[in-house]
Amino acid sequence: MSIIESKLNPASEQFQQNRSAMLELIGAWRAIESKGREAEESKRQRFHDRGQILPRERVHLMLDRGSPWLELSTLAGYKQHDDKDGSLAGGNTIAGIGYVSGVRCIVTASNSAIKGGTMTPWGVQKGLRIQEIALQQKLPVVSMIESGGANLMYQADVFIPGGRTFANQCRLSAAGIPQVTVVHGSSTAGGAYMPGLSDYVVMVRKRAKVFLAGPPLLKAATGEIAKDEDLGGAEMHCQVAGTSEFIAENDVDGIRIAREIVANLNWNGRRPRLELRPVRAPLYDVDELCGAVPPDYRQPFDCREVIARIVDGSEFLDFKTEFDQQTICGRAVLHGHQIGIISNNGPITTKGAVKAGQFIQLCCQADIPIVYLMNTTGYMVGTESEQGGIVKHGSKMIQAVANATVPQITIVMGGSFGAGNYGMCGRGFGPHFIFAWPNSRTSVMGGEQAAGVMEIITREKWAKQHKQMSEADEKMLAMIRQNIVNQFDKESHAFAATARLFDDGLIDPRDTRRVLGLCLSVCREAQVRELCANSFGVARF
Repeated sequence: MSIIESKLNPASEQFQQNRSAMLELIGAWRAIESKGREAEESKRQRFHDRGQILPRERVHLMLDRGSPWLELSTLAGYKQHDDKDGSLAGGNTIAGIGYVSGVRCIVTASNSAIKGGTMTPWGVQKGLRIQEIALQQKLPVVSMIESGGANLMYQADVFIPGGRTFANQCRLSAAGIPQVTVVHGSSTAGGAYMPGLSDYVVMVRKRAKVFLAGPPLLKAATGEIAKDEDLGGAEMHCQVAGTSEFIAENDVDGIRIAREIVANLNWNGRRPRLELRPVRAPLYDVDELCGAVPPDYRQPFDCREVIARIVDGSEFLDFKTEFDQQTICGRAVLHGHQIGIISNNGPITTKGAVKAGQFIQLCCQADIPIVYLMNTTGYMVGTESEQGGIVKHGSKMIQAVANATVPQITIVMGGSFGAGNYGMCGRGFGPHFIFAWPNSRTSVMGGEQAAGVMEIITREKWAKQHKQMSEADEKMLAMIRQNIVNQFDKESHAFAATARLFDDGLIDPRDTRRVLGLCLSVCREAQVRELCANSFGVARF
């Protein structure tokens, strides 16, 4: 394969401006994440006084020291529902892919330090996405629960999706994917089914509370008076009901037991062997990615500059280079994994759509996963494009994306507009993983275009009615136009998109190679791993 010859000049003023703007966006994103961590940290003494450790401390203890940890959807629900200051960003749940006793797992924890760990509507949606990843990628699930259940102020947005989380637990167990749950505190009402549907349950003595109806509700419903411990304490569930297999003395002991359970799953004993090429570092500094891409999505850049900084040896086998210059396709190796890459140096033309559709089929034929590096304004429009069959050929590309038989991973590194989002395997097309850079924009179109469409339609309507626009009408139209631009700018922002789970989380551009390497490894192992499935999942008798 040919080595990409970079034309980027890190000493240039443009590079330095791009880098400064990107670092500022990264700083703003990290500042939002820190709000939740600061709110959690403020409860440290309260947790320690009652013999507990903070939720994030639980996660750190559960994970193997020094092992990779890919946290997912850290801004889920940001500024949605009752998240006023960003402290609930992440859906009040910590979740990601990490290693427990040498086993790659999904690891989740209720953030009980904030609002009692109650589930927000977007927290439930995040949980559903996490379960989807676990099932598709065949990853064991380790959960640490302490939650007041659903946020009842938003029960209409939580109740039915919450039921799907329990259905998914049943399907994970039936598929042969083990679920290990540590109950650190309250897990009541519908939340009681989360440990009930897990394959292995550890409850912390004198802290765990698992019941369908707590003492107040029980008294109101039946008149019966019962104590917490008798109704749903750890000892009752271990000694009488049989809901829990293990009892722990405290949080740390519960995590120790969970780690031992995972160590004895024989998961790695059945791990398939993956043949990889030798790993080679890119020839160019990955740190330069912060200056390679303009913060303004309207400014073009050469996607090969990004490719050169993430693939092994900066080598890239360009596909049909002279057929179309705007849709870039080619083969490369990343962390030893052979991949196909599809990216954008402009709108997707008729030729570009044909080229990409063929390339996707060739990757499927060779069983090579596809990485989409998305920066697209969409499909080319205009009389020439329409007569050239852009709808027909664009549809073929979209069909190829939708029906691809290999893992597809998407990085939104710039614009993600219109049907280009579909053709480049956006969220709606079910990529195995999708991440975004903090400068990215996702929308049906740009704000200026949307405002322009509205203005043209309004003027044509008034012209048909033979109305003359007054100065006041012109001012009103200008105000409406600006409101539309502002609305689109706000809703298309990377922070707003990730809040709605349009991606699996934001990533620092400099982490792109490592994130892709981990995800490719996860997807490749899942493709060939055989599970020991059963009919109905593991049940307690």
